[in-house]
Amino acid sequence: MKRRDFLAGTAAVLPLQARAMQQPEEPPSPRYTGKPELKITDLQAWIVNAGRNYVYVKVSTDQGIHGWGEAYSAGPDQATLDTILDFKSWLLGKDPRNVEYLWATMYNFTRFPGGLVVNAAISGIEHALWDIAGKAAGLPVYMLTGGKCRDKIRCYQAANSPEQAKSLIAKYGYTGLKATLPLTNTVPAISSIRAFGDKAAAMREAVGMNVDLCFDAHARVWAPYIAYQLAEALKPVRPLFLEEAIRPENMDQMAELRRRAQIPIATGEELYTKYQFQQLIWADAADIIQPDICLAGGLLEQKKIAAIAESRYVEVAPHNPLGPLATMVNIHFAASTPNFVILEYHPDDTSPRKDLIKGDPVVVKDGYLAIPDKPGWGYEMNEEAFKHMPPKPWHRGFSFNPDGSPAFI
Repeated sequence: MKRRDFLAGTAAVLPLQARAMQQPEEPPSPRYTGKPELKITDLQAWIVNAGRNYVYVKVSTDQGIHGWGEAYSAGPDQATLDTILDFKSWLLGKDPRNVEYLWATMYNFTRFPGGLVVNAAISGIEHALWDIAGKAAGLPVYMLTGGKCRDKIRCYQAANSPEQAKSLIAKYGYTGLKATLPLTNTVPAISSIRAFGDKAAAMREAVGMNVDLCFDAHARVWAPYIAYQLAEALKPVRPLFLEEAIRPENMDQMAELRRRAQIPIATGEELYTKYQFQQLIWADAADIIQPDICLAGGLLEQKKIAAIAESRYVEVAPHNPLGPLATMVNIHFAASTPNFVILEYHPDDTSPRKDLIKGDPVVVKDGYLAIPDKPGWGYEMNEEAFKHMPPKPWHRGFSFNPDGSPAFI
C-alpha cells in the first residue's frame, strides 16, 4: 500500500474524540475565497484616549475581511478623523489590495501636497489596506514586502535619568536608550548647553560603553550655532545619534551640521513622504533618518523612503511614540528593511494602551521585540474598549522664552 493511501485510511478510522481534538479551538479568520476581487464596503475611524489621543481606522470588505490602521495624533485629531472619513467615498467599491493605486488616489487627488493632517489620514488608511492584504493571503504583512531579513527587532526606550537608565537595562536588557533631555529656554544659551552635556555624561557613566545612547533636542533649536555647540558637548559621550538638533525646515543647515559634527545626526519625524525625505537624504543631511509610519505615508511609503536612504548608506530608526498597533506596523517594516537599525518603543503591557488591542501586546525581551507570524499585522483592535476611552482635548505642552515669546516645542 502506498504511504499516501495508508495515511488516508488511518485518518478515516481515528476515534471521533481524537479527530475532534485535532480541530482548532477557534474558527480561522476569514480568508480570501478565490473571487477575483475584494471590495471595500466601509471605512470607520475613532479617536480614543489612553493617556493621550490615538486615531484608529478600520476598513471592511465584502468578504468579511477587515483591516486596522493607526493615524498620527498631534493635536488636531478631529481634523484627522474627518479627513479619513472624507476619503471614504473615494475608496468604496475598490479592491483594498491595490495599495499603490489607492494611495495615489488619496495623495494625487488631494491636489495640494498634504501636511500633518492629510498625511496622517493617508497613513492610517494605508495600514488597514495592508492588514487586509495579509489576512487575505494568510501571511504576515512583512512577507508581502520582501520577507524577513532579520529574526528580531532591536529597540530602545526613553530614560530621563541615570537611575532610570540602569533600571530599564536591568529589567528589559536594552542595548540602547534615548535620553529625552529637552533644552531649557534659559539665557544665556550656553548654560542650557552645558547642562545638556553634563546630563549626557552622567548617563554614559551610569550605563557604560556597551549601551548605545541617543539624545533628542526635539526640534527646539532655531539657531544653527546652538546645534553645533550641542553636538560638540555630546562628542565625549559618543552617542548613537543626536536627534532633531535643528528645525526640520532648515535642511541646508542640517547638512552643514552633519558635515561639521563628529557624531551621527538623526532627523525626520516631522517630514512626509518620499519627496521630502529625498531632499533630506540627497543633501547628505542625516546619518540616520526617523520617518514616522503613521505620518510619513504608511508602510509602503516608508519602505520607499528607506530604499532612497539605503542608496546613500543611511540607516533608518523609525519614530514611534504612539499605540501598540503603530509598534506592530513598525515591526513588520523593520523585519523586511535591510538598513533598519533600531526602533523607538514604549511598553504597552504596563500602560492603559494594552486595552486597545485584543490579547497581549508584544513586549521587549533582552532588548528586542519578537516578529509575529499571524496573518496581517497580528493584532486585532478592541472596539468594545474604545467605548470606554472617549477622546479628550489634547496637544503638546506650550513653551515660552524668558521674554514671553513662544518657543518651539
